[in-house]
Amino acid sequence: MTARLIDGKAFAAGLRERVAGVAASFASSQGRQPGLAVVLVGEHPPSAAYVRSKAKATREAGMESFEHKLLADVSQGQLMALVDELNADPAVDGILVQMPLPKHIDEQEVIQRIDPEKDVDGFHPMNAGRLSIGLEGLVPCTPLGCLMLLQHELGDLSGLDAIVVGRSNIVGKPMAQLLIQASCTVTVAHSRTKDLPAAVRRADIVVAAVGRPELIRGNWLKPGATVIDVGQERVEQADGTRKLLGDVASSEAMEVAGAITPVPGGVGPMTIACLLRNTVVAAHRRAGLPNPEGL
Repeated sequence: MTARLIDGKAFAAGLRERVAGVAASFASSQGRQPGLAVVLVGEHPPSAAYVRSKAKATREAGMESFEHKLLADVSQGQLMALVDELNADPAVDGILVQMPLPKHIDEQEVIQRIDPEKDVDGFHPMNAGRLSIGLEGLVPCTPLGCLMLLQHELGDLSGLDAIVVGRSNIVGKPMAQLLIQASCTVTVAHSRTKDLPAAVRRADIVVAAVGRPELIRGNWLKPGATVIDVGQERVEQADGTRKLLGDVASSEAMEVAGAITPVPGGVGPMTIACLLRNTVVAAHRRAGLPNPEGL
């Protein structure tokens, strides 16, 4: 048996196309494009590359991109003042402050300063709380993308056993909440889980989001399981090259799983697509419009 590859790149392209259609309708009815503001502090190369790709995708979707680049030694107060300006700007529907921030900046304080209605990362405590009790809010992009891929692959998830390996606020915890809302039976595993292989082996759905390359081996998986690999770590190979690896040993998993996301080309493209989706949803809510259909 060889697992099916879940093509996140193709699904994300379709979602971005639907977002562009909704953005065009919004611009026509409201006289302005939905707007996304991205704030980059310092010159962290991976973050800078990611911000460029976000800005490009925003413009391609027919939305306005506001890019703010601050020096690495910017003060907490200066950054908070910029967030306040963006909160007050009617042209801005979504605000994203690119993480990680320099060590002298309190990330949680920045996250909590963002208007929850513009928090398209879904990290504000108010949005986290709304997700935890099943109320409407803005959901973190990566777990939302994972859920979309799972529902596209499996349809109704009700009654399935799911395990989320990793308990971060960015992926693990919100992923578990989304799976609970989808009526899965959910286990959240982490570095202190006793007999992690046995816990994984019980699951119909495995979401690996722990940040440890190839931690999850093929023989840990239940035959036919659906595997969502969130991990993306560049690991130096014996020949000196660097290879992008996920949290799952993919070649082993391919022999056991029913379906699996590749790395790259699986979850990664969904994150930006869901960011655009959240921005256009936020624009509708701020304008007093119903949530757009098909997103």
